Amino acid sequence: MRKLSNIFWLGTKELRSFLNDYVLLGLVIYAFSLAIIAQSESSSQELHNASIAIVDEDHSELSRRIAHAFLPPYFQSPQFVAERDIVPLMNAGRYTFIIDIPPNFERDLLGRRSPGLQVNVDATAMVQAGLGADNIQQIITTEIADFLSHAEGTPPSTVNLVVRIAFNPNVATAWFTSVMGIINNVTMLAIILAGAAIVREREHGTMDHLLVMPLTPFEIAMSKVWANGLVITVAVGLSLYLVVRTILAVPIAGSIPLFMVGVMIYLFFATAIGIFLGTVARSMPQLGLLFMLVFLPMNMLSGSNTPLESMPPWLASVMEASPSTHFVSFAQAILYRGAGFDVVWREYAIVAVIGGVFFALALLRFRKVTAMS
Repeated sequence: MRKLSNIFWLGTKELRSFLNDYVLLGLVIYAFSLAIIAQSESSSQELHNASIAIVDEDHSELSRRIAHAFLPPYFQSPQFVAERDIVPLMNAGRYTFIIDIPPNFERDLLGRRSPGLQVNVDATAMVQAGLGADNIQQIITTEIADFLSHAEGTPPSTVNLVVRIAFNPNVATAWFTSVMGIINNVTMLAIILAGAAIVREREHGTMDHLLVMPLTPFEIAMSKVWANGLVITVAVGLSLYLVVRTILAVPIAGSIPLFMVGVMIYLFFATAIGIFLGTVARSMPQLGLLFMLVFLPMNMLSGSNTPLESMPPWLASVMEASPSTHFVSFAQAILYRGAGFDVVWREYAIVAVIGGVFFALALLRFRKVTAMS
């Protein structure tokens, strides 16, 4: 009971120190609020509200059908412009796409003379241009095929291809980036807060005060784990409920409490890395450099950016030993696919075992450093 009491009161001291450190406090608030909103809203990878204009030199039923086929939310309402205005409008950046339907287009098509149709694309809007060009081609091809089938009585295709997209029907980037931003920030802030707590004690000289008190290195380390873990856990919960579900209106398929249990298990690993780096670094700048060397590869190879199947087999096997990989795996399973405990319990166990090993190694390093002090 005495050890638990010491861990509790040392943890409350950590919480007070964190609340008085306005830089770290601001970083946590920003990372789980404005950063998530900015990431989900600014990194869109789908076609949305693209500006488009039509040059209708044919004035036929087919040209009108093509013009009316471009609908929100993928495209803005098409504007009709003159052929001589194509170049000035493209140079001015008024439209991302301008479709030029030539004279006698419908007549030549019915006469099987293979008429041409020009699509002008402003490639400076890279994502919109790439996705929109393919989308426009598909829309025009569909409208022409539908028009010809009615005009010539062409029988419909015997194959009806139906594509069903699970978990994210509209393939909205915000649904993915918002949740993955939170997942990535858990690792980032757990390492930073735990490491900064160790470095701050050393810089302020309070570590020496702790060492002369009747406290063990385990108690000191555990107080930092639960205090910083509590801060991140609360921030993650508020971010999921208030930012993701309320502000961004992103649906969460699974149980948020079940995910929070996994976060708390994973934090033993992430804070252990922070404590280890905190014992190596002698200052906050050194901690920042070490953090980049550890966090960036671990984050990029965890499966949050690209799936493990896309990596070389040997690298994917190596990353199976990292709890961050399993954390991303069960987070996606719960939050995206609505998985229950019966699906993710194995990932929980792997994270707990590997995290426990890393925590033991960090504690040994912490004991060695405190003994030298």
